[in-house]
Amino acid sequence: MNIDPRHYVYIMTNKRNTVLYTGKSHDLAKRVWEHKNKVVDGFTKRYNINKLVYYEEFATAEEASFRERQIKAGSRKKKIELIESMNPEWKDLSENFEY
Repeated sequence: MNIDPRHYVYIMTNKRNTVLYTGKSHDLAKRVWEHKNKVVDGFTKRYNINKLVYYEEFATAEEASFRERQIKAGSRKKKIELIESMNPEWKDLSENFEY
């Protein structure tokens, strides 16, 4: 049986929307929970990244990796435009996730 989970590219920010973090995961709800609960040391823990403001879904890890690199290579302005195209109010899109 070949079960290919979905893959996600996401952008998270801090309370004041001043720092943007782009990542990828095959379990978006779990990964967001890890960021919010500061389970992993690093950038998101240091800058208090705890709000999911954008994500895209992909069928393969390769597609997600390609898109993650594309977004990371873009300017802050491009990331803000991307976020505002999906989430103009910068709401936390993870509020309805089940953990």
